[in-house]
Amino acid sequence: MKFLKYSLVALTVGNFAFAQNQKLTMAEAVNGLRSNLAPKSIVQFSWSDDGQSYIHYVKNAYLTTDVKSKKQDTLISLSQLNQNLGTAKLKSLPRINFVGQDKAYYVSGNKLTWLKKSKKTWTIGESITLGENNDNLQLLRDNKSLVYTKENNLFINQDGKEIAITNDQNKDILNGQAVHRSEFGIKGGIFAAPNSELIAFYRMDQSMVKDYPIIDWSVTPAVNTNIKYPMAGQKSHEVTLGVYDVKSNKTNFLKIDGDKEQYLTAISWSPDSKYVFVAVLNRGQNHMKLNQYDAKSGNFVKTLFEETNDKYVEPQNPMLFLPNSNTDFIWQSQRTGYNHLFHYNLDKGLVSQLTKGDWLVTEILGFNEKLKDIYFISTKETALERHIYRVNWQNQKMERLDKAEGMHQAVLSKDGSKIYDVYANATTPRVANIIHTNNLKSENILTSENPLKNYKRPEIKNLTLKADDGTDLYGKIILPTDFDPNKKYPTIVYLYNGPHLQLITNSFPASGNLWYEYMAQYGYIIFTMDGRGSSNRGLKFEQAVFRNLGETEMNDQLKGISYLKSLPYVDAQNMGIHGWSFGGFMTTSFMLKHPEIFKAGVAGGPVIDWNMYEIMYTERYMDSPKENPEGYAKANLLDKVQNLKGNLLMIHGAQDNVVVWQHSIDFLKSAVDKGVQLDYFVYPGHEHNVIGKDRVHLMQKVTDYFDEHLKK
Repeated sequence: MKFLKYSLVALTVGNFAFAQNQKLTMAEAVNGLRSNLAPKSIVQFSWSDDGQSYIHYVKNAYLTTDVKSKKQDTLISLSQLNQNLGTAKLKSLPRINFVGQDKAYYVSGNKLTWLKKSKKTWTIGESITLGENNDNLQLLRDNKSLVYTKENNLFINQDGKEIAITNDQNKDILNGQAVHRSEFGIKGGIFAAPNSELIAFYRMDQSMVKDYPIIDWSVTPAVNTNIKYPMAGQKSHEVTLGVYDVKSNKTNFLKIDGDKEQYLTAISWSPDSKYVFVAVLNRGQNHMKLNQYDAKSGNFVKTLFEETNDKYVEPQNPMLFLPNSNTDFIWQSQRTGYNHLFHYNLDKGLVSQLTKGDWLVTEILGFNEKLKDIYFISTKETALERHIYRVNWQNQKMERLDKAEGMHQAVLSKDGSKIYDVYANATTPRVANIIHTNNLKSENILTSENPLKNYKRPEIKNLTLKADDGTDLYGKIILPTDFDPNKKYPTIVYLYNGPHLQLITNSFPASGNLWYEYMAQYGYIIFTMDGRGSSNRGLKFEQAVFRNLGETEMNDQLKGISYLKSLPYVDAQNMGIHGWSFGGFMTTSFMLKHPEIFKAGVAGGPVIDWNMYEIMYTERYMDSPKENPEGYAKANLLDKVQNLKGNLLMIHGAQDNVVVWQHSIDFLKSAVDKGVQLDYFVYPGHEHNVIGKDRVHLMQKVTDYFDEHLKK
């Protein structure tokens, strides 16, 4: 018996050791955190209207959980729905939108179906046919009016009756859709008044913008679709803001003065539905006015305040009125160098700056009127983490509400009494808690197991290097599994280093990317770092790249490269570099401007010439080509292709409408003209939405290229 017991123990230990040696597949490295390796989560979490319970989705059912008693009930299930659907049964439960305690709806195809609750039973209500190709659907606060777009026009549907709000025959005029290529925090083009009687909407005239061809090569013959793509220095589109009166079926346009190519963003309503507020930003993006307009007449009322900057102003968030106030609101601004909260009054102007310091607010969660508190997420502890705070709008008292390190996300209940806090860090896949804001007591509702516990994991070191001006630069180095400090390893630098993105955070997994770990399992060192120009470090950090994209970023990355070369286990003769989009631009820049460093580079969807990138983004960071010819010339890579010494693989999507294919095509032509050899791979689609098996295929191509050139 003793022998048998010993054998069982030995077998268990052996299996445990084997389990921890499991290697990632490429599919897991690319998509695993969204599929079989995703930490357990609470799906589609939302608070009930009274904040006493929460709703979430499980397989083919929505559950409701009482916070106090922990009692859980099925709110609605697929089987319940199908009992009411006769022969037209659903195969799976669609996403259901709950409107109060006893009303909900779902959209399937071109049909919206209402659900009604009687006691504990949900029944099928009215179905509304929205017509083909409807998009941007919104249910107004009256819980009956639907507003949506079809092709380039805007419609409202009340009691099943559809009315056209706009009727533009010119397909180059778009109504109710996002404008300015979704820069400036713009997510949509429909802005309904709180009383549901008025609807503001964007009208974008693109007819003056040159056509740009996007060709679908997957069919024979190939099919061309022209898009409007305003490039830096060229003619831009013209945007106006209409206000539709539901009762009179009439539209007035706000009388917004200024250059027709200016930007209109941060659209918001006064709670009494009398006024519309618009952040009006000049095309040069260095002067913003927050203007107030009368909603009925469209007349200009006044400018509440102005913001200027010698480089750029970037309004990204609409004003938020304090609870039950038509006069007091919160405005987010980077005017002090970091995004902070400012309390304003329509009549008195600035009341107070509510948050201050060398850190920034990243998101406002909402309010607690009873406590006079504003809840928000910020980088106050460190730029590598996000934490939950509240600040009192009367006395400016501020406190942190969570306790654990890491990246926190949160959902505040409508009354501000409870916070759903979900976080992760380097060693914690996912934890969800409910925080009671009256006493800050926290109760756990989810702790996920580590989905990577059976995999062979690399050692990951967090680094802080110094830029040439002394600024801290945060990075990570991922060492090969079975690391031997006496060996030399091929090394890959992965980078983005552009605005509006941060790679290095205290999140799960600690590496930041399972592809890094995949490469580490096959003998690579991976290095990644956020240089100046990256997001969430304040304006000085971001604006260090102004008018010279690629230069300061490269200087910072060179600090990382110098560090790598100082390590005895880094094979400096076999170094590679890789990045997508802005990271593709940086990769190509390095291969041409510092050709002696990297033996191989893979540039995905790279910007090659900033003259061919969109106005809004490019002119913010580079000014126009006419204003900054030296900066554009320095960043242009078409006349530097002859410098290439290493092996460069350029990957681009033929239908990429963000970084258009012409960047790579022109670069390829320049290489041919100058007798420079490079490798090229084109695929259908575009880099910004390639998912699933297609993304796996692309990353296998990247990996194979590094294997070929760095492991010889």
